[in-house]
Amino acid sequence: MGCLLVVLALLLPRVVMVFIWLLTNWFQAVFKTLLWPILGFLFMPYTTLAYVAAMLNTGGNIAGGWLVLIIVAAVVDVGHWGHAGRYHRRRRVVI
Repeated sequence: MGCLLVVLALLLPRVVMVFIWLLTNWFQAVFKTLLWPILGFLFMPYTTLAYVAAMLNTGGNIAGGWLVLIIVAAVVDVGHWGHAGRYHRRRRVVI
């Protein structure tokens, strides 16, 4: 079951975030306010999921492999922003 959650998180991170929010209290355990999960849902879903996993598994002391996971997730999220901008610049408007 755990592997299925990881595979779904890689394919559909926002859907997994909604299921985690509905079925668990992980976001309440990690974040003090609702602002950061909402911003993470909108702008950086992979980084938010990686941060939640790191905080829950380390007890708040992020180091080593968990830190690398968060950095890789942030690079992937920012990479999606760049790819979307390049796609819109290449599109041609046919009149």
